[in-house]
Amino acid sequence: MNRIVRLSLILLSFYWPVLAASAETTGELPAASYFEDKQRGWFWYEVLPEPIKPVKPEPKIEPPKSEPQTDTAKVEASVVVPTLDQPEPLSSVWLKQNLEKYLNQAIDEPSQENVAAFYYLQRVMMDKAERFTHAARYVVMSDPQLDESVRRPISTFAVNEANHQASVAADQALKAIATKAGILFFFRSDCRYCHVQAPILAMLERSFGFKIYPVSLDGLPMPNSLFNQFKIDQGQAALLGVEQTPALFLMKPPKQIVPLSQGVLSLEEATSRILLAAKEAGWLEASQYQTTQGIRSTPMLLPAAGSISPSTAQNPLSLIQALQAGAQFGSAP
Repeated sequence: MNRIVRLSLILLSFYWPVLAASAETTGELPAASYFEDKQRGWFWYEVLPEPIKPVKPEPKIEPPKSEPQTDTAKVEASVVVPTLDQPEPLSSVWLKQNLEKYLNQAIDEPSQENVAAFYYLQRVMMDKAERFTHAARYVVMSDPQLDESVRRPISTFAVNEANHQASVAADQALKAIATKAGILFFFRSDCRYCHVQAPILAMLERSFGFKIYPVSLDGLPMPNSLFNQFKIDQGQAALLGVEQTPALFLMKPPKQIVPLSQGVLSLEEATSRILLAAKEAGWLEASQYQTTQGIRSTPMLLPAAGSISPSTAQNPLSLIQALQAGAQFGSAP
């Protein structure tokens, strides 16, 4: 054994200069011998590390160059979308939009603040309404074209006088109409409503002089012996659209016929409809018709179509002046 060790040392001393020279040429040092690094154990059992491969740097990716902003893009960036104008707080529009919200909030969460906020807003609305009412009363009483009491009185004694004058004017108008027109009366002998309508027509005949033209649809007279001198229907009822009896028409010879009713009318209803029908047919002047209704004849605010421009309507004072000027050409209903 000692012989083998000696032989190894001799060989190592012989080859060491050659290994050293080789290391100087290649730049690599030989691994330490077991005798120099014996504390690490048998070196032939060690796993040699893998050689480190050089890492190539990744190429840098440059960000794309941004295109210069065009004029259109600048304009679009500078455009500001307008916001809708909100109504002024506590204005009538604002109260209309928000009062219910405050009420719902107070109902859902009835805290002292929520309930009080709703009632305060309600108080604001009521105070605004009261202020408007006082202003409206003063404006109306200061302008005869707006004061309805000018056209029709309100006090009891004045109303009684207006009714009396209207009754006198109506009697005169009905008598004047009776000289121009008569009443066409369609009936059936078995129609009980016709039986009660006939006496009222007889009163119109006696009081105002209306001529009654009775026409029997079944060819028979009425049992109460009124209007026995009648005509038998020859298709006239169908031409006039008679569906129910009694049927009354205001007739002005030779061809003017205005419907009054298809059903029973009281004396007051009959005279009222006769006056209206005569006015619509042009047999009675509009101002005279107003007098029969207990209404004073006053100018009507009925401007001609297109007489007020949109710009005029935007200005309250200009609108008032335009309506007052147009009232000169108005006519009564």
